[in-house]
Amino acid sequence: MSAILSSDPEIRTLLQTVRSIAVVGLSERSSRPSFGVARYLIDAGYEVIPVNPNLTGWQGIPSYPSLTAIGRPVDMVDVFRRPEFLLETIEDAIAASSGAVWTQLGVVSDEATGRAVAAGLQIVVDRCAAVEHRRLIAEREAL
Repeated sequence: MSAILSSDPEIRTLLQTVRSIAVVGLSERSSRPSFGVARYLIDAGYEVIPVNPNLTGWQGIPSYPSLTAIGRPVDMVDVFRRPEFLLETIEDAIAASSGAVWTQLGVVSDEATGRAVAAGLQIVVDRCAAVEHRRLIAEREAL
């Protein structure tokens, strides 16, 4: 499997194998996309770990200021930060021994993607994890 995951089978496999997902930039405001995606991922059976230095907790789940502060590797990092902060988040994911990085719609940086690939991380770029899960897994299971 290539480091940049873009095909449906690659993305489906990733979503079927990860269990823990750190959501970087998770907001406590229900109107924000990160809130809705995190809720969806929890409802889909994933362990969601909030990462936001401005929160102590989210929906009763402890929040962490960084990925390394979690103290254990997570299977996937779902990034809801602006593109100019993506490289910093990738470096934190590498330091935390994360397995994969997912950047949400509009969160694109060629430099950060290249760094993730060079470090051996799998990465999905510019897609919504909830939309892809619904399309590739939930809808198939409903058939």
